[in-house]
Amino acid sequence: MQRKNKQKSNVRGSPPGRLRIVAGKWRSRLLPVADVAGLRPTSERVRETLFNWLAPVIEGARCLDLYAGTGALGIEALSRGAALAEFVENSRLAVNALRSSIELLGATNASVHEADAEAFLRSGCRAPFNLVFLDPPFATDRYEELCRLLADHGWLAKGAQVYLEQSSSQQFPRLPDGWELLKKKTAGNVRYSLIRTE
Repeated sequence: MQRKNKQKSNVRGSPPGRLRIVAGKWRSRLLPVADVAGLRPTSERVRETLFNWLAPVIEGARCLDLYAGTGALGIEALSRGAALAEFVENSRLAVNALRSSIELLGATNASVHEADAEAFLRSGCRAPFNLVFLDPPFATDRYEELCRLLADHGWLAKGAQVYLEQSSSQQFPRLPDGWELLKKKTAGNVRYSLIRTE
């Protein structure tokens, strides 16, 4: 999710106000995007690169999509074989649109939580995740705290991976001990990274 005061980008021809699933069982399906100020899905180009990175681990993964917005990342993961995805988003309009998209796809292995991401992480985890998508608004420089909450509150399975998206002008956050940067790339003003945890 990106509420980042960026112009909308129709990478590979996605119509305005629509999310196109890149690959998997729902490939090329179009989903509506809620009319929420600054809300836009992670671009198709970035998603394609990210999921090429994740190809060896996505099948059967338990995924947590924080600051989910349109749900682009979690839905793409489900389309490519993830076992389940939980979405966390605090905008009521975005939550309603995301729930409608999940229903439209018939995704019974998805759930949506209307909540603040940090408060949600502090609540503690019932079962750890293999993959976490961490894409807060660029104006909120809370990456280090979010990573700490993931590490300290039982959200991560052993060797879990965390996707982190931020402005290319921002300093890369200090990671918790034992975390390792695997991949990092820039597309326009977006820097995106894949990190392996302990």
